[in-house]
Amino acid sequence: MHPAQRQNQKLSLIQYWKESGLIHSQKLIEAFMQIQRELFIDDFLMDQAYADHPLPIGEGQTISQPTTIMLMIQLLEVESHHTILEVGAGSGYNAALLSLLGSKVITIERHHKVAKQAEYNLRENGCSNVTVVIGDGKLGLSNQSPFDRIIVTAAASEVPKHLKKQLGIQGQMVLPVGPPHACQMMCLKKVNSTHYKSTSHGLFSFVPLV
Repeated sequence: MHPAQRQNQKLSLIQYWKESGLIHSQKLIEAFMQIQRELFIDDFLMDQAYADHPLPIGEGQTISQPTTIMLMIQLLEVESHHTILEVGAGSGYNAALLSLLGSKVITIERHHKVAKQAEYNLRENGCSNVTVVIGDGKLGLSNQSPFDRIIVTAAASEVPKHLKKQLGIQGQMVLPVGPPHACQMMCLKKVNSTHYKSTSHGLFSFVPLV
């Protein structure tokens, strides 16, 4: 596929989001325009870079469909001064988008090979405010908390308690909760040290958080 055709696919997605009202954050749409999704997937899948469905990235992991990624990040309501923790780096694409919205992004990936690929992809795309950490995302990173925003890109059976603790006061966490093929997208806001407010935003499918 010619690069111009990929660009047209990209613009068609944006038009769909705007007309449907799904994505209304102009900052987020600008980040989507700036980051080249085709550079975060395997070459043989490049023609599907802007198809609105998940794609495999190795080790049994996927890069989520563009609409799902955009909805999650929009729910996160990132501001320019925020420090963001991402659980599940994948190919690094989500972190690249977040890097244009917040001040600092730390992304955790449990698969060593996937983490190294994400690190390479982010470096190649000039995302200098992103750090990739290899580890168990469910545990978060207590030594760097609290975080203004936390995003989890795999289906959790319940909200991980370590991540709740590491969310700053008035911070927000977006994550899918429930069985992998019918998980509820949740947005959790930390009102104070003991009280959280949650809202749900529809059913999705994700790889499980392990």
